[in-house]
Amino acid sequence: MAEDMDSVERRGCMITDHYNRNIDYIRISITDRCNLRCRYCMPEDISFVGHDKILRYEEITQIVQILAQRGITKVKITGGEPLVRHGCTDLIREIKEIPGIEMVTLTTNGILLQSMLPKLLEAGVDAVNVSLDTFQRARYEHLTGKDAYEMVLAGIQDAYKSGIPLKLNCVPIEGENTDELSEFFSWAKRKQIAVRFIEMMPIGLGKKFETIYNEDILEELKKQYPDIQEDRQIHGNGPAVYVKLPGGQGSVGFISALHGKFCQYCNRIRMTAQGCLKPCLCYGKGVELKDIFDRHEKSQRCGTTMADQETLECLYQAITEAIQLKPKSHRFENLSEITEDKKMSQIGG
Repeated sequence: MAEDMDSVERRGCMITDHYNRNIDYIRISITDRCNLRCRYCMPEDISFVGHDKILRYEEITQIVQILAQRGITKVKITGGEPLVRHGCTDLIREIKEIPGIEMVTLTTNGILLQSMLPKLLEAGVDAVNVSLDTFQRARYEHLTGKDAYEMVLAGIQDAYKSGIPLKLNCVPIEGENTDELSEFFSWAKRKQIAVRFIEMMPIGLGKKFETIYNEDILEELKKQYPDIQEDRQIHGNGPAVYVKLPGGQGSVGFISALHGKFCQYCNRIRMTAQGCLKPCLCYGKGVELKDIFDRHEKSQRCGTTMADQETLECLYQAITEAIQLKPKSHRFENLSEITEDKKMSQIGG
């Protein structure tokens, strides 16, 4: 079916939703599996979907080709943990080669980063985000269920030495890691790296934790570094607001989905590993793209022909529908209005 992509008519070079927001960024989860069990993300007894229930790589690239024709220029590969899926670097290389795609980045827990970094660099990944909530080995095991802190740190250090743009993502958790804020600040001062604090999202297991306001972390930062300045440099695709520390090499960023609502500027959509294109993380509503591929495959087996071109047109229409379902804003501040009932690992970080 890929050879028919050129025959899909270009209907404009930009996706705009009902609220006139330009959608140019997609986060693609390629697996719901992970080699950690972070307490706010994935329970020990979680059931994973079968490999036949998730999108094949060739299906993902076909979807990205259509999205690129509509103005998507930036792609984030996520999971679960994306590096546990075989062939992840090959997918990154293929997406990088799609005309119109300008940036492909990766979010990882870092466990496999050191071993896979050469292939990631060879594939052309543009930047790497590493999730790290503590600099203490015992606490890391407590939070994630695995004694892998040294592996993650080694991956971060090798990535840093390679020169690839690098970010650390930290979710502050009351009573767990807030006593380490100074160490995170110090990393941003000593290294050319972006340290980002992400407010706990009331999704899945995250509902059990109290959200720490990023504005409180900013106040603590100001106490330690009174002369911080706004950082206007563009650091990536998302909504983080950054500050620079005086004399520092890096920056500190804040993603404040709850208390710094950025919906009016939201430029993203998400796709789960099972092929559900989600307009907003807050709501369960989405458009199932894998169903279209499954119908196409079934028609081939049954001898009835759902033509390749028809399949591509169905994908195009489904993507358009998903964009137009994008709401004006999320309602994370009102738990009763959250309709998403999946865990974050099942949706994609």
